[in-house]
Amino acid sequence: MAKNSDVTVIKKYANRRLYNTGTSTYVTLENLAAMVKSNEEFVVQDAKSGEDITHSVLTQIIFEQENKGGQNLMPIAFLRQLISFYGDQMQMVIPGYLEQTMSAFTREQEGFRDKMAGPMAQSPIKMMEAQVVRNTEMFRKAMAVFNPFVVGAMGEAGKGEGAPAQGSDSDAASGQEDLKAMRQQLAEMQKRIEALDGKKKD
Repeated sequence: MAKNSDVTVIKKYANRRLYNTGTSTYVTLENLAAMVKSNEEFVVQDAKSGEDITHSVLTQIIFEQENKGGQNLMPIAFLRQLISFYGDQMQMVIPGYLEQTMSAFTREQEGFRDKMAGPMAQSPIKMMEAQVVRNTEMFRKAMAVFNPFVVGAMGEAGKGEGAPAQGSDSDAASGQEDLKAMRQQLAEMQKRIEALDGKKKD
């Protein structure tokens, strides 16, 4: 949440310069990134048309951050999966699902840090697997808004009720492949965390 109820208006000019109307100064994408991190609410408007272009500017900030060495947050597999959803019938569900997932992670991040740093430190892989289970449940609930019949089928399949449907073997194999890929990504994440811990100790 923002620190106050005021929303700062950032104006973007044709020369791509960004002007903070709250401080009456020109700012950079780095400055906007800092504002996001400090929970300062803002919107970006096209200086000429007044169009809200906040989404495209925030996307630019992510692009800039991802291009910095050692700051990649988005694994290649995730980016491929995300791209594949554009134009798909599931596209309308993904934004809400991602928003809920990140909100839940933000709420729990302090707990994650405590568990990873404390004397009874837990494996990042186990913690992330637990998070995946919670995310899957959130996804199921999000799906319920759009197609409750599909969710009902998902629930029955998860409980093992009823006769197995055709193609269930291939679905199971696909699920195993997804789990394998997830474990590989989590293992890579753990290596990065351990490397960062090593640098801090040095």
